[in-house]
Amino acid sequence: MADAAPQPFNLVIIGQAGRLAYEAVMFLASFRAFNPGFPGRVFVAEPQRGPLWPGDPRIRDAGLRALITGFGAEILPFDSRHFGAAYPYGNKIEALTALPEGEPFVFFDTDTLILGDLTEVPFDFDRPSASLRREGTWPSRELYGPGLTATWRALYDRFGLDFETSLDLTHPDEYWQRYLYFNAGFFYYRCPHVFGRRFLETALAIRDDPPPELICQSLDPWLDQVALPLVIHGLGGGRDALAPGYLDGSHSCHYRVLPLLYAREDQRVINILEQVTAPNKIKKVLKTYDPIRRMVYQGKGMKARALFDRNDLPRREQKIRNMLKREKLWLR
Repeated sequence: MADAAPQPFNLVIIGQAGRLAYEAVMFLASFRAFNPGFPGRVFVAEPQRGPLWPGDPRIRDAGLRALITGFGAEILPFDSRHFGAAYPYGNKIEALTALPEGEPFVFFDTDTLILGDLTEVPFDFDRPSASLRREGTWPSRELYGPGLTATWRALYDRFGLDFETSLDLTHPDEYWQRYLYFNAGFFYYRCPHVFGRRFLETALAIRDDPPPELICQSLDPWLDQVALPLVIHGLGGGRDALAPGYLDGSHSCHYRVLPLLYAREDQRVINILEQVTAPNKIKKVLKTYDPIRRMVYQGKGMKARALFDRNDLPRREQKIRNMLKREKLWLR
């Protein structure tokens, strides 16, 4: 018996004026290089003008819009009702209910390159998950405040979730990896409206009425990553819901900023970036954005790469950032 065809799904990234629009072009160029016959729809969700944006967040450059639609993506408008410029990471929350209801989706941060055929990734859309490429950035350890266990337990209790079943008991108490924690660079589920409503309700409750245990904790920029594990756990997903090695691995790279990409990623990622940005119609538009022009087209990226040994990278990302800044190669 032949294997069943993979379940079709839609893809969504955020695009708006400035850096994200240029990253969207690089994302789509890499995506189409490996997914020419992708069976789903591809959306670039675009926040619209409104009272929560002091400027116009829409992509107004005609060249950028032409490239985005030329790659077969649909520019999908959505309104910012809760976050906007004060918390732009909220775009990924508010955009979800603009997607087709009841159709499986995968969200990617725009600062991602696609490295393979995404229909090969064994998504189980009934069991959501998200990126495990992260550091222990939240909660911070406060000298006189509650520990990590008390902080996370308070959140699970607030939303009526079973805290104990979220724990990875292979890690000791008070070590950050014991607790369910994701990077929000990708996530997926069977319905964007169900996921989006729960994500929004959870994030707003944490922002507007946090448990007392969070009094010393910063939620900017961590709010989405604090809410995300609660959403995923509540919908029956977890850290083991997606086989490792595909996303943040063989099929995608969440590089975050170009200097970090050049500093630490495999040569294959560099090769793909430079191949998909080489065509003249793409180069003509991308080189108008100074960090891309300097890093990709003027060789600053390779200068950044020469500073590091990929087999012996600093353990903390902050040290990589500091070295790049010292050499005036932190361009974003």
